[in-house]
Amino acid sequence: MTRHIERQIEGLKERILRVGTLVEEAISKSITALINRDLVLARRVMANDDEIDRMEVEVEEECLKILALYQPVATDLRFVVAVLKINNDLERMGDLAKNIAKRVTQLAGSKPNELPPEIRTMAMQAQEMVKECLDAVVKRDPALARQVREEDDVVDDARQRVQRRVMQAIKDDPDSVENLLRINSVSKHIERIADMATNIAEDVMYMVEGDIVRHRAES
Repeated sequence: MTRHIERQIEGLKERILRVGTLVEEAISKSITALINRDLVLARRVMANDDEIDRMEVEVEEECLKILALYQPVATDLRFVVAVLKINNDLERMGDLAKNIAKRVTQLAGSKPNELPPEIRTMAMQAQEMVKECLDAVVKRDPALARQVREEDDVVDDARQRVQRRVMQAIKDDPDSVENLLRINSVSKHIERIADMATNIAEDVMYMVEGDIVRHRAES
């Protein structure tokens, strides 16, 4: 039984990492499409979201099968429960990448508005957080997970600056309000991606240490 569950756990780990890789690529491509106003790439991101959804369902089914057949305990149980939550957060990240790509298609056919420089800062930081939280999953590294949790403040601060810039730009150029609100929406999606990375980091801390830190202020 022990060897069977070890194989199942290892297979589950490989599956969740495949989902993570697809999501990481979708986020990177959606940001590239945004910066370059690349309509073709944006549409590709939107089309590829179906594959992320399909794999998310497969991972969930595998988790439920392991719970039903092997009734894991202790570390193995925490791993399966954490993967269920991580899987859901990754799927939501994929949706957010698709939403950014959708905004790109809307912006592409309209009067160009310069992106606030904080958008790039947010995007780079959020992508780094996604990479680090997935590395924390692979390495079962709670220290790296804590680092991801702390980095979320950088994205939140940049998001607030984007909001202020957009509000001022609307006052200065009311005719561009629709585009400016789309840009503001993009910043919100990027912020949510960082939030999802933080959630995954917290799930890693639970998985390794059995400590539930969600909703707890950082020390």
